Amino acid sequence: MTTTNFHPDLRLARFLPHSVVGPRRLWLIRRLVRLQPPGRTANAVIEQAGPGVSIRVFRPTTGHGPRPGVLWVHGGGLIMGSAAMDDARCRTFADRLGAIVVSVEYRLAPEYPFPIPLEDCYTGLRWLATHPDVDADRIAIGGDSAGGGLTAALAILARDRGRIHPIMQLLVYPMLDDRSSARTDIDRSRLRMWDQDSNRLGWNSYLGPASVGAVPPLAVPARHEDLTGLPPAWIGVGTHDLFHDEDIAYAERLRAAGVPCALEVVPGAYHGFDHVEAGAEVAKAFFRAQVAALSAAFDGQPDQDDL
Repeated sequence: MTTTNFHPDLRLARFLPHSVVGPRRLWLIRRLVRLQPPGRTANAVIEQAGPGVSIRVFRPTTGHGPRPGVLWVHGGGLIMGSAAMDDARCRTFADRLGAIVVSVEYRLAPEYPFPIPLEDCYTGLRWLATHPDVDADRIAIGGDSAGGGLTAALAILARDRGRIHPIMQLLVYPMLDDRSSARTDIDRSRLRMWDQDSNRLGWNSYLGPASVGAVPPLAVPARHEDLTGLPPAWIGVGTHDLFHDEDIAYAERLRAAGVPCALEVVPGAYHGFDHVEAGAEVAKAFFRAQVAALSAAFDGQPDQDDL
């Protein structure tokens, strides 16, 4: 496979833009996201986790008693997106894992820069951990793209506060390192949906004044020096994703710090391929790997008929 070839299952790749967001398009994309209807069959219940922070709660359709819990954090480059756009994924997690899944509606940059979105995620985690139907000893946290980056930061924050102890962090092509925006050795022709210009906009919006000078390490997981004592991780990313190198580096750092980390690299996959081409077999396999990783963390097995 050459550096410009995409996975054969991803037939839309050659037609997609390098990026979908910029300063002039951000307002339009946000408006379009707000107009999207939530999943009709997801049966989400909206709760208030704390001041200014709502969550979407998904309960499994069968079973009873204390259940494992999953906190999910949506993507969108820290500047767009909504919890509702992952309703189908969260509903599937809930039913296949028998878990209570909570998707947090964290507030977006630049209106709400660091640490507000991260604290919103912690508020959602605290709600989940104190819910009477949730087994607090079996809570996983996960997210994709910017949500994956927030999940990695949340794992560090939870470790440092010492009150909630997630058993796993599921990091789906996570946005971990602001310094990727300044790299000059990345072939832009390989990128789809999110490039370095988009990345710079997202990180600068999130960091706010902190984007100049010393960057708070908790805001950028790849900058954090101490990764010891974090929950085991699963990291998945495509070779044609801007975040490929930073994700590989983070996985290596986790392992060096004594944190078990499973790494799934998808050849020829671009950023967000599993959303854009969800029906492709490579996207389905990528999601099955996530369900299997969560199932193993909860000491159970997913229903193979559902996979």
